[in-house]
Amino acid sequence: MIMTVSPEASAWFRRELGLQDKDYIRLFPRYSSGGGLHPGFSLGIANERPARPAVETEAGGIVFYMEEQDLWYMEGYSLAIEYSKAEDDIEYNYKPVAVAGGVQE
Repeated sequence: MIMTVSPEASAWFRRELGLQDKDYIRLFPRYSSGGGLHPGFSLGIANERPARPAVETEAGGIVFYMEEQDLWYMEGYSLAIEYSKAEDDIEYNYKPVAVAGGVQE
């Protein structure tokens, strides 16, 4: 799984959550009436240190990550977190990952 965070999205998290350099944002599946990749679930966020990170990326001095037990939510997809100026909010953009010979690339 590949995760990217745009500089503008990172700045949004910093501003909205009062984050500092070297802070962490955990992304995790949570029950929701809305929809994400799976009915009844969407991505939640928390400002907490990782325990068993499986995927992480740094953007704007903030480390974004998902724990091992949460990767099922993203299976077969990559995630791009971007900023929407029109909404003044972040957007999660999911993209299917190419599979060759049954192995995720």
